Amino acid sequence: MAIEKKFVKDGYTKASLDEHFAKQLGRSGYGGMNMSRTPLGTQITIYSEKPGMVIGKAGKVIRKLTQDVVDIYGVDNPQIDAQEIKKSELNAQIMANRLASSIERGWYFRKAGTNTIRAVMAAGALGCEVIISGKLTGARARTEKFIDGYVKHSGHPAEQIVDTGYAVAVKKLGTLGCRVKIVQPGAILPDAFKMKEGVLAAPAEDNAEAAVSETEAAPAAATTAAPAAEEAACEPETIVVEEVTVTEVVNEEGAVVAEEVVETVIEAEVCADGEAGSEDEIVVEDSDINEIRRLVEGVWQHKHNEYDYWHPMARVHKEAKK
Repeated sequence: MAIEKKFVKDGYTKASLDEHFAKQLGRSGYGGMNMSRTPLGTQITIYSEKPGMVIGKAGKVIRKLTQDVVDIYGVDNPQIDAQEIKKSELNAQIMANRLASSIERGWYFRKAGTNTIRAVMAAGALGCEVIISGKLTGARARTEKFIDGYVKHSGHPAEQIVDTGYAVAVKKLGTLGCRVKIVQPGAILPDAFKMKEGVLAAPAEDNAEAAVSETEAAPAAATTAAPAAEEAACEPETIVVEEVTVTEVVNEEGAVVAEEVVETVIEAEVCADGEAGSEDEIVVEDSDINEIRRLVEGVWQHKHNEYDYWHPMARVHKEAKK
């Protein structure tokens, strides 16, 4: 037999055993089963509210179940064990059976679904979902869903942390399917995180003393830091700015006879970061238009009487209108 067919056969056998146990052990509060292969045989664990009814008087019921598993489903050397469910409100199969039973007894489906949700969440579950489908109120079938808390619907977390139970309620109009999904209280959600606890705060008295000491030390630190800040504010450097002015001498005929070259040398103190003085300004005393210059990020700027705002010296000035 191919490995794929073996997996399919094992899954079909497990599902068939689950249905068989649900029919035979309905009165004992059947809550699901677990089957695992061992070297000695097949270990089957049945979860129930009343494990005594699963075992029966002198083990009569459990021996009959073991013989049925061998004869009907062909399981090799089955070993059946019954375990009690401590909190039935957190078992999805038991809650699905209760929901189906309440609907069969005449409860309105919406009331039965909300009561199931409340019972599960009151037991401490992280989330619960109830789905009832079938002919609920009329001739057409529809589905009603009730949900509370956090429930995963797909992926690996939905298979690992979500417990699912299914039961059928038989009514005059038809059968109703009741599905219950429960997220157990101890389930680790994939998007869960925990904040690390920080360092504990110091007592209030220590905090007050620290605040007083800081306030006392602040003026002294300010007085000592002020001269240092003034010293470090600017370390002046002397730079030389040369201006070359060319004047042409023209005769009566309009020809250029000679050129006069006048050089002006200006010395100024500029900070090490490229700014001139504390205010980035250099006053040119020999200028006829009272021009003020400064160096900003390597660009010389000036302002004068005609244009009383800072602008680059390379800008071409328009002639003033007369």
